[in-house]
Amino acid sequence: MTVLVRSGVGPLCALARAAIPSIWRGNYFSSGNEAAENNPVTPMLRHLIYKIKSTGPITVAEYMKEVLTNPAKLLGIWFISEWMATGKSTAFQLVELGPGRGTLVGDILRVFTQLGSVLKNCDISVHLVEKTLQGWREVFIDIDPQVSDKLRFVLAPSATPAEAFIQHDETRDHVEVCPDAGVIIEELSQRIALTGGAALVADYGHDGTKTDTFRGFCGHKLHDVLIAPGTADLTADVDFSYLRRMAQGKVASLGPIKQHTFLKNMGIDVRLKVLLDKSNEPSVRQQLLQGYDMLMNPKKMGERFNFFALLPHERLQGGRHQRNARQSKPFASLVAGFSELAWQ
Repeated sequence: MTVLVRSGVGPLCALARAAIPSIWRGNYFSSGNEAAENNPVTPMLRHLIYKIKSTGPITVAEYMKEVLTNPAKLLGIWFISEWMATGKSTAFQLVELGPGRGTLVGDILRVFTQLGSVLKNCDISVHLVEKTLQGWREVFIDIDPQVSDKLRFVLAPSATPAEAFIQHDETRDHVEVCPDAGVIIEELSQRIALTGGAALVADYGHDGTKTDTFRGFCGHKLHDVLIAPGTADLTADVDFSYLRRMAQGKVASLGPIKQHTFLKNMGIDVRLKVLLDKSNEPSVRQQLLQGYDMLMNPKKMGERFNFFALLPHERLQGGRHQRNARQSKPFASLVAGFSELAWQ
């Protein structure tokens, strides 16, 4: 992604920032009113401020990649890999030799609690694009001119490549696009079309209806995405309509459907009954019921997660091997999870 101003042009960087208006994008993004004590200057924040001062404002996608896959975190993953390979000892020493105050080892230690989020999000980042009177403009992240160690959202003064992913008939005024996900879906679709197979995507998401879903979580609570970067997980919902569009008709797509519907179609109620019948321990039965409630309750995970599938067109047509000998045309074939299974 080309930045607005290249490095080595200090006065132009300042001029560009002055020309880009600050914007408000809701509580999930940044309120802009946080007190200084609630916005600690983390090593990641210092790194981002230096980067922005050198090259100009950065995209939200670049911000996510920096925060979630910074080299310090990748080093942390390496240490965890070696720890697992040597038997996962409950007692070990992590020592940083060299000058400094231990900031690197501090970043590495944070990975031990954030590893799941890093592995889940390291390759998928979103670009935020907003409709303005001048047309679509991408959202960037810049240094707040009023507070030198604080970040803010700004609008690009001119068109950027991310706007190419906006549909001409788009009715939303805020859109999150993910070119990386589009590339993955294109490759998966081509492989499935040529060699068969299937892809199942399960994630938070929507079918092209939501706008501002970019948000942060720290300690299982919502966290301002621009505050203390590097200490929270950043995420955004999947736009399944975009994934469907990027498949380009090469394969058939099913969904998205809510998790509780998918699991019900897969027979989770039957599975629960079998497990409950086999268990005489009250604690185990309680755990099973609590787990079922977490997965199926619409107010919990039941309607938050969605399932989406890519399949060869022949799969939905029944395929030649499934044709009835008395029929000249293939019959429609049901797909597990997306239609109710018949239990006998």
